[in-house]
Amino acid sequence: MNAQADTLESAPATPALGEGADLLGGKTGQNLDMVLDIPINLSLELGHTRMSIRELLRLTQGSVVKLDRPGGDPLDILVNGCLVARGEVVVVNDRFGVRITDIVSQEERVRRLR
Repeated sequence: MNAQADTLESAPATPALGEGADLLGGKTGQNLDMVLDIPINLSLELGHTRMSIRELLRLTQGSVVKLDRPGGDPLDILVNGCLVARGEVVVVNDRFGVRITDIVSQEERVRRLR
């Protein structure tokens, strides 16, 4: 696994979309269409906590679960369980949303795989 990560780390930077990026070995946009409809799981994490099963079973409506992050910290944005960005909660037309505040660099994503 480390050899694979080392290979990824030494690979040249990939051009951004719209800058002639050859994403899948073909002409720009031509092969990209093949992956655009693949479903992903996007999740947002406010924080974590550990509790016993006893504590879990004692939770009732109105219980408050204290998380490991202070209020106001950015939340993690994960794609298929991998951190890709951070953001802040916003309300748009009475619905929750997230404003992206930071995109995780490719180097950091590779480092987290180790």
